[in-house]
Amino acid sequence: MTETAQLIDNDFLRQFELNVENEMAIIEYSLQERKIFLTKMVIPDAIRTDEFELEFIDLVFTNIKERNISVVPTSPEIAKFVRSNRKYKRMLPVGIRI
Repeated sequence: MTETAQLIDNDFLRQFELNVENEMAIIEYSLQERKIFLTKMVIPDAIRTDEFELEFIDLVFTNIKERNISVVPTSPEIAKFVRSNRKYKRMLPVGIRI
């Protein structure tokens, strides 16, 4: 579902956006120093599936990894994603455990 959609980092609204089937999925964030706090995820019911949620979060983490920024997941869904994907635990700042 996310193959044709393009992830947008809307720095004015401080959110990642993914427009799929005329529905907007977002992950809100706060950027402080060299850390990005992922604070809230909103996915409309029309496009919400477990697979879509995982693909969306993976796209966001890939984008953040390319910018070499540490991630602090404060959203429960995103923290759960990090716990189940060891490759992203390296992106957590020193001293943060999930």
